[in-house]
Amino acid sequence: MADGDRSLMTRGLSGRRAPLDDARLFELRWQRGLAPMTEALDRIYPGADLAPRLRRILERRAARRPDDLRALDLARDVDPDWFLHQRMAGYVFYVDRFAGALADVPARIPYLRGMGVTYAHLMPLLRSRPGENDGGYAVTDYRAVDPALGTMADLRRTCRALREAGISPCIDMVLNHTAKEHCWARLAWEGSERHRAFFHMFDEPDTPAAHERTLLEVFPHQAPGNFTHYPEIGRWVWTTFNEFQWDLNWANPEVFEAILDTILWLANRGVEVFRLDAVAFMWKRMGTVCQNLPEVHDVIQALREAVRIAAPAVIFKAEAIVGPRDLVAYLGVGGREGKVSELAYHNSLMVQFWSSIAAGDARLAAHALAAHFPDMVPDATWATYLRCHDDIGWAITEEDAAAVPHTDGPGHRRFLADFYAGRFPGSFARGADFQVNEATGDRRTNGSLASLAGLEAALEAGSARDVELSVRRILMGHALIASWGGIPLIYMGDEIGLTNDASFLDDPGRAEDGRWMQRPAMDWSEPRGPALRIREGVRHILARRAVTPQLAGTVPTRIVHQDDRCVLAFERPGTTRLVVVLNVTAEPHEVALASLGLDGSPRCALAGRPAEVERGRLRLGPYDAVWLVPS
Repeated sequence: MADGDRSLMTRGLSGRRAPLDDARLFELRWQRGLAPMTEALDRIYPGADLAPRLRRILERRAARRPDDLRALDLARDVDPDWFLHQRMAGYVFYVDRFAGALADVPARIPYLRGMGVTYAHLMPLLRSRPGENDGGYAVTDYRAVDPALGTMADLRRTCRALREAGISPCIDMVLNHTAKEHCWARLAWEGSERHRAFFHMFDEPDTPAAHERTLLEVFPHQAPGNFTHYPEIGRWVWTTFNEFQWDLNWANPEVFEAILDTILWLANRGVEVFRLDAVAFMWKRMGTVCQNLPEVHDVIQALREAVRIAAPAVIFKAEAIVGPRDLVAYLGVGGREGKVSELAYHNSLMVQFWSSIAAGDARLAAHALAAHFPDMVPDATWATYLRCHDDIGWAITEEDAAAVPHTDGPGHRRFLADFYAGRFPGSFARGADFQVNEATGDRRTNGSLASLAGLEAALEAGSARDVELSVRRILMGHALIASWGGIPLIYMGDEIGLTNDASFLDDPGRAEDGRWMQRPAMDWSEPRGPALRIREGVRHILARRAVTPQLAGTVPTRIVHQDDRCVLAFERPGTTRLVVVLNVTAEPHEVALASLGLDGSPRCALAGRPAEVERGRLRLGPYDAVWLVPS
């Protein structure tokens, strides 16, 4: 296509239409992003003057942007809040376990459309090391697809098919580390000093030992420590997660340039959302835990602003599974509002959901969610979820637990780990411990949504009542993530109640990683019984969300405090106020309308009918969820 054919046309003061060519458009975007990009770069690379080098990268990638993506860039320039709309709903899946291969994904688009999905996260699909690879997060080549899944051409075609169906494709971009087999690591191994500077490598043990005094262990059971010694090269290498994953040295500006160029290369293949993996660990400083340091947010800000110059359609999602007080910074605080990631996982909401239904008590959730999270963050929002491919870390702080009578942090964390492993008396859950830390007593938890919510145990027992309660828990959880604020993410199979999968134990490459129990293959048989009810319930929740403007990411979310342990309530004060009320217990319950700031006969926007109200009291069934608006 000729340059003139790609031009925009704008109307000048004379009334004549003047061409706005690609070079002028790039210049406008460069000027828009230059200040926020360089202010972050100057903090992390003082005196480096990276702007001229980065401009060359951005100009080259912008010039190679396909025409359909140029059109999408323009649409997103005009509507930068597109991802904040209430119609946004996400679906997360492993390509092989969902469709077989990348080339097979387009055939499943009607299913995604039928669920109301507008955002699809294709779990790790870039080429990773054979055998043990941390579920695909040990990448050997950022610019190649895992051969078992297809080719980069398949990814390009799949992204185009999703985009044409109104679904934004998301893939993982691992920022903290590469596999030790990545070409950068291989060159470092072979003695390239330039590439050794891409990683944290030490020729003596004293510096690693000094760091270890303050570092935490991510996988204390399977990969204790944070450094690996390689006698063959006489080096200690920083390996936070596993021996085969080498931490990148983000203090080296060459790493920033290389990753930026790679992100834009992938964006030009049609990726619209990048899930930035393990971002909390990217920056290192002696004497700290090397997590959530301010420079991490500078790196993301600089990457985001640079990418917006060459590919404005692209947004970032920060995978920062951190404590409540550190989480909001990944969306931007303290002058960084609207400058860091557009999305971040609301892992605290997930933890509080599971805590509330285990304890039958929502007071901790109400306190923590009100104390640590702003009503909204400008130009950014949450990715809300109940489960994902990963384990659950019970991020309950001592301070938050102390706000609830007779509760303490360590005790409540032990309770939750025991409850969801099925050890606590009366537990409905079927999960398993993960990464037990003998030194601290902390345990994380594995298990699928349905198994943790009680469906597996109920089906085994043949109890109709317990099946009913488990289905209600699952649907209440989805009503929560659809109404809290952000983009609700449905993890593959949760919408049909898939339970734990023990088959991973027969696979030597997966048997040592218990997280595979919550990664079952999709069941494409026609659902029946509770599976059908869950699927239709989730579909209904997403459909009602899409037509409820109060649930857009531009509307604040505020806790409505209740003197009632059974109820979690919050409001979305749009043009018409909406109040969400959840009964977190297995028993019917009543709530005074006045305590919610309501009166009369409100309607339930979720059910599409009048709420059950008698003499000024709202009646809730077990694990009920209602979205109340004035009648």
